[in-house]
Amino acid sequence: MRYAVIACSFIFLLISCAGNKKQGISGMPPCLVTKIDAMKNDPGVNQPQSVIQYNYKGSAVFYITSGCCDQFNPVYNSDCDYLGAPDGGITGKGDGKLTDFYANATNKKVVWENK
Repeated sequence: MRYAVIACSFIFLLISCAGNKKQGISGMPPCLVTKIDAMKNDPGVNQPQSVIQYNYKGSAVFYITSGCCDQFNPVYNSDCDYLGAPDGGITGKGDGKLTDFYANATNKKVVWENK
């Protein structure tokens, strides 16, 4: 009986880890996982949303596309600090805090998408 419980626990652990890798969420800061969960559960959003990881000035950052019109697309660092919005908003030019983002952001990797 004890071996059956251990085996089931091991299988559950493997399935849980595999699910995170499929979503690309493994290793992400917890606050971003929370933001993704909120995006998944927001019935009012009808536009595709995504979280894209970049390397920006030597650090991993996460760019989040907003669900709809005239909203900033925020960028967070791996400590969940808001860095700015390189685009979006009424003008489409962001909040002015990351004017060099697209010139310096490299290694684009989509880590989550809501299609």
